[in-house]
Amino acid sequence: MSDHTSTETALDVLVVGATRGLGEAIVEEYVGRGARVVATERTDSPSQLRELAARHPDAVDVERLDVTDPAQIDALRERLDGRRFDLLFVVAGISLAPMDAIGAEIATDDFTRMMETNVLGVMRTVEGLQDLVTDDGIVAVMSSGQGSVADNTTGGFEVYRATKSALNQMFRSFAVRQAASRRSLLLMAPGWVRTGLGGPDAKLEVGESIPPLVSTVEAQRGVPGLQYLDRHGKAVAW
Repeated sequence: MSDHTSTETALDVLVVGATRGLGEAIVEEYVGRGARVVATERTDSPSQLRELAARHPDAVDVERLDVTDPAQIDALRERLDGRRFDLLFVVAGISLAPMDAIGAEIATDDFTRMMETNVLGVMRTVEGLQDLVTDDGIVAVMSSGQGSVADNTTGGFEVYRATKSALNQMFRSFAVRQAASRRSLLLMAPGWVRTGLGGPDAKLEVGESIPPLVSTVEAQRGVPGLQYLDRHGKAVAW
């Protein structure tokens, strides 16, 4: 967690997909910066998020949300009615195929689950919860450098890459419809991070990825429009 604390008014942040890994680390980072966070979990099993909320009961509220269930998105929207957030960050995502798997050989059900979660579920969540964000706030989703078509020179993670490219395209269409908005719209690429999803061979520790990523997100406050950025604020090629 960063030891950076804010002297300004505490931010209100909504992080979707925060049970563990990058999502939980983002919540922890914001708590360390003095924010108030609502964080969602898919199930109510013991988790890193639950442990964090127990340590910081005044800073972290945990809500239940499966992004693949539209009724749950609607229910969360109703439960949070009347609250406004400076940031909505949708982090939810899964990978059901090994790094070296050939995309065309993945089981159809696994392909469908990945697309449903990483693309449709994320965008349904953005569409369903966007009205909770302040007019000059930030709507961010966790993309990946692997979603870049231009930068795919190594292959690997074929289906995961495809889901992130599809997410980028749908979020770009969302941004077109939001052209008159003052909100900052961000596709964030955290780097290849050692988490349950990223795997043990990833190049970065969570602590090398998330603090600069959160700083980059916060630096876009007041900058309207769509950007696709890495954790250091550098534009990622589409």
